Amino acid sequence: MTGTGTARPLDPERGTLDKAAGENFPVAPFFLPRAWRTDLMAVYGFARLVDDIGDGDLAPGGADARLLGVSPEAAEDRLVLLDAFEADLRRVFEATPRHPLLRRLQPTVRRCSLTPEPFLGLIAANRHDQLVGRYETYEDLLAYCELSANPVGRLVLAVTGTSTPERIRRSDMICTALQIVEHLQDVAEDLARDRVYLPAADMKRFHVQEADLATKSAGASVRALIAYEAQRARDLLNEGAPLVGSVHGRLKLLLAGFVAGGRAALHAIAAAEHDVLPGPPKPGKVRLLREVGVTLRGEG
Repeated sequence: MTGTGTARPLDPERGTLDKAAGENFPVAPFFLPRAWRTDLMAVYGFARLVDDIGDGDLAPGGADARLLGVSPEAAEDRLVLLDAFEADLRRVFEATPRHPLLRRLQPTVRRCSLTPEPFLGLIAANRHDQLVGRYETYEDLLAYCELSANPVGRLVLAVTGTSTPERIRRSDMICTALQIVEHLQDVAEDLARDRVYLPAADMKRFHVQEADLATKSAGASVRALIAYEAQRARDLLNEGAPLVGSVHGRLKLLLAGFVAGGRAALHAIAAAEHDVLPGPPKPGKVRLLREVGVTLRGEG
């Protein structure tokens, strides 16, 4: 999974939660009930920290490793850290966890009757990142997104008490789309981590080599490939968007923000003529608000 690529401050809990402002979508906006904001930030803290472990973005000094009971000698071993993090996650359901972000998560788990499965899925995705850096087909990438992205949407529905099989299905489409959008924004950053989330079969179809992804600006073949994958993400967002109309009130606005964040990011990629290699194309606030309105009206 992709991260911001920046070192976290020495306060493990605050440094992780501060990253919410940099996401493509609103994590826990002000208009939600306070209890929801608290629970969503607790879930976000878990998801962000597990990504930081998997991406090697923990702050220097080993504070997180010490909190998880990992020895200084093993503090740089991401698989060891993920194993320790999973052990601490299990304490959330059975005892008292060591890490402050997991202690913060524990009341949410109890209040919302959350199960371990979506959290374990996110850990499994980051283990996968340590072992697999390439995806042969689009279907392989979708299977990865089932672990790396879809659990987040399922947790949002669980926290807000609105889970149904159909809503979960639509949520999975939205979350997979958001993950693909993030991969498109971060092609250069991911390549620097020796990861390529563009399916190899698609790269071959568009005559794109990995060396083409390492240049300062994308050529015509890379841009065509990015446009192709962007359309796939847009189609998924459109298929998932009816989720917004299936709920009411402030939750409807939150989910519209998720869809709008993805659509605005796709617009930014298109505005950059699908040249994502100089850096992640980011949407402006005006475009995001416009997409929120479109999504709430059921357009697009």
